[in-house]
Amino acid sequence: MQGGWVLLLLGLRLPLSLGFIPVEEEDPAFWNRQAAQALDVAKKLQPIQTAAKNLILFLGDGMGVPTVTATRILKGQMNGKPGPETPLAMDQFPYLALSKTYNVDRQVPDSAGTATAYLCGVKANYQTIGLSAAARYDQCNTTQGNEVISVMNRAKKAGKSVGVVTTTRVQHASPAGTYAHTVNRNWYSDVNLPAEAQAQGCQDIATQLVYNMDIDVILGGGRKYMFPEGTPDPEYPDNPRQNGVRKDKRNLVQEWQAKHQGARYVWNRRTFLQAAQDPSVTHLMGLFEPADMKFEAERDVSMDPSLEEMTEVALQMLSRNPRGFYLFVEGLAPSKALDLKPYTSILYGNGPGYALNGSSRPSITGSEISDRMYRQQAAVPLESETHGGEDVAVFARGPWAHLVHGVQEQSFVAHVMAFAACLEPYTDCNLRPPESLSNAAHPRPVAYPPSLLLLLAGALLLLLMPALH
Repeated sequence: MQGGWVLLLLGLRLPLSLGFIPVEEEDPAFWNRQAAQALDVAKKLQPIQTAAKNLILFLGDGMGVPTVTATRILKGQMNGKPGPETPLAMDQFPYLALSKTYNVDRQVPDSAGTATAYLCGVKANYQTIGLSAAARYDQCNTTQGNEVISVMNRAKKAGKSVGVVTTTRVQHASPAGTYAHTVNRNWYSDVNLPAEAQAQGCQDIATQLVYNMDIDVILGGGRKYMFPEGTPDPEYPDNPRQNGVRKDKRNLVQEWQAKHQGARYVWNRRTFLQAAQDPSVTHLMGLFEPADMKFEAERDVSMDPSLEEMTEVALQMLSRNPRGFYLFVEGLAPSKALDLKPYTSILYGNGPGYALNGSSRPSITGSEISDRMYRQQAAVPLESETHGGEDVAVFARGPWAHLVHGVQEQSFVAHVMAFAACLEPYTDCNLRPPESLSNAAHPRPVAYPPSLLLLLAGALLLLLMPALH
């Protein structure tokens, strides 16, 4: 892995002629054969027009087109190739669109307004969650009457099981878009709620997680927002900064457990994997860090499950429901220069990687770029990189994935999901029920049930599935 990073990050922006060029790529026949094969696959594409039984939405926060490109290069270089020519699994998805990510009141959006769009189907204002643009940021009295309902909530009402998996805190803006309605994405617990907002009846996001809807599987971080102020954290008992923060003294985990006879709460990988094998567990809440979970490179593998493990367990539990499920999965988390110094092939316009030595930037040749904490160079110094305002790609496969086309508003994503599964407002969709279909309709390098609709939008991957087998 480390060598791969060296190749990607130190594989500077130099003419390819200075590097290794496969001999076959010098022959026009190579490219003609490749294009002919791709054309043959495209001609065989047939849309799947049965209803989707299962819905899976993957969100790669920060996974814009440049990051997808960087991933493709890294994958290739780790396999001993130049890099750019190496396909990712998502590259094989048959349908692709661009989604416009702006918020109603901002050209450059945030995770809250965008989550409302792709999860609820309605464009929203900056830093608001689960509310129409009629609601105003930080004004509690604009909440009531402006709530919008997520596709996950509609799936639950239709009898499906539902789950949220994230590497952030489960009260974070993106996962909160599945269940919460708030004019301020930072109202994680009651300690964050202004007195005026509390007096006007607004609830913090952690409380809404427990009471707004019945979520079968909840996996991520965010322990401290669920426990009374001063409650020692089980993993970091000697660190008061990780203690519970609730001033109302409520234990929301206990309240959640009391709602469901088969509810199980876990906070470490061992008990999490045990719960996953227990058929008596009908509802599972796993909170593995006080706030956001750690980056994969820093994860304590003995204490915290990986995103892959959390997703697998969620699928295992949710697929018990014969009526299907909805699952939201989020993973967070990148020419020669005029000064003749080399620079990394993928870089960011702003962020913590800004550095100048006097009036010039450093040469990365001597940088410790193989270090897992290496920060890509940035043109504008910021504590962290901001959201981009550009369109993001949506990759799709499965029932009605062919609706993902052209350039669409980000809110279109939620409507594709709702229609494919005949959820509100498309309950009169008159679609044929899920059935076993030939895999020839969707040639693919990995096995996906033909009932699965998968959307991957710059930061988004959506799967709609009639069934999991």
